[in-house]
Amino acid sequence: MKIVIGEMRPEHLAQVAAIEKESFTTPWSREAFDYELTQNDFAIYLVALNGEQVAGYAGLWLILDEAHVTNVAVHAAFRGRGLGMMLMLELMRRAALAGAARMTLEVRASNHTARRLYERLGFKERGRRRGYYTDTNEDALIMWHDQLFPWEGGEVT
Repeated sequence: MKIVIGEMRPEHLAQVAAIEKESFTTPWSREAFDYELTQNDFAIYLVALNGEQVAGYAGLWLILDEAHVTNVAVHAAFRGRGLGMMLMLELMRRAALAGAARMTLEVRASNHTARRLYERLGFKERGRRRGYYTDTNEDALIMWHDQLFPWEGGEVT
């Protein structure tokens, strides 16, 4: 398996939408991702490709010196292989290169796998949004990484 991280493109959207639906109980639509790619000047979206297959994806919004992670998901067949880490590291690198000093995200309180990943990357829990997820009324944990460091060199592959 050779995974390459690159920019999400319109031709990836059918696979991205399928992974999104498989991964989340309140998934974004294909149209929402299309909007992010074609209309949102503040968005950066990446895919992890295994040949032509989208193995995972991640995105963020970059506003001034802050990056907000919007989505991270890995296809079930590729989980447990470090793709989430690869995608997040590349998001962090690109955000820092674009001028972000810090990064934030929300994660379901029950999503222990994602929480461990974010903690390993240096994110800290800074708050809680009670009842944030409308499908289950579950809380979202607000996590921050307060100091993205300057990156040099090539992309994550």
